[in-house]
Amino acid sequence: MESVKRAGYVTIIGRPNVGKSTLMNHILGMKLAITSRKPQTTRKRMLTVYTEERGQIVFLDTPGIHKAKNKLGEYMDRAALNTLRDVDLILWIVEPSSFIGEGERAISKLLTDVNVPVILLINKTDTVKDREIPAVIEAYRALFGFERIIPISAKHNIGREELLTAVFSFLPYGEPFYDEETITDESERSIVSELIREQLLRNLSEEVPHGTAVEIESMKENKDRWVIDANIFCEKKSHKGMIIGKDGQMLKKIGVGARKEAEKLLDKKVMLRLWVKVKKDWRNDEKGIRSFGYRDQD
Repeated sequence: MESVKRAGYVTIIGRPNVGKSTLMNHILGMKLAITSRKPQTTRKRMLTVYTEERGQIVFLDTPGIHKAKNKLGEYMDRAALNTLRDVDLILWIVEPSSFIGEGERAISKLLTDVNVPVILLINKTDTVKDREIPAVIEAYRALFGFERIIPISAKHNIGREELLTAVFSFLPYGEPFYDEETITDESERSIVSELIREQLLRNLSEEVPHGTAVEIESMKENKDRWVIDANIFCEKKSHKGMIIGKDGQMLKKIGVGARKEAEKLLDKKVMLRLWVKVKKDWRNDEKGIRSFGYRDQD
């Protein structure tokens, strides 16, 4: 074990739905970032802290880089690209395909102007045969000058130790930035709002969940439980009906799922009360975007 520890900032980038948040959650050993099978689940940069005997890694989980269709999408791309500045290492996550699409090529061009080492993580290796991986490695090796290429499965924790060893090897020697108890700079209120939005993504289809935002109106801790009131905003009256569902069944399902996740996070019983409101076209309104906490970060 090194007598002097290492500490540094590492950003995680990639196209939507490649497993960035899943990887971060598994490294930390707890769920902080929401996940779903729908693209663009992550909307803003999330800082998390992993500390162990070798030192400290400050991870920056980012939204998937994509072609923006509205002002919220533009914000999400900025949130991802801005993390490329002033970090010690970039982790670029891709899926296990030797076909390199336009989105991945665009990311590689962005990285050519960044003077930071890049490790490529080929995720979801559990979904393909082992013999297919070498072709993926060769295709990406021809695309960009990576410091390392590591096949992983974030979902099944495959490649975790090899990844951590590689990350620490690129970090500078130095004192930790945060104390050992710090895991994230996100507030409990912010994480709970995301847990509610996760249930919207998992239970609603097509465009509806992408047009929703969650605002925690109040969050109070009593002796035996947390009492949380939250508003779910959507862009259309028809979407409001879908979120509520027949006889309120969909809203109840969303609430039950979010409550269970909130209880795991807060380690206490939770009373969760949800209301659904309409805020037309908020994703194209700068003021509306900022009101839900989507602000550019330094």
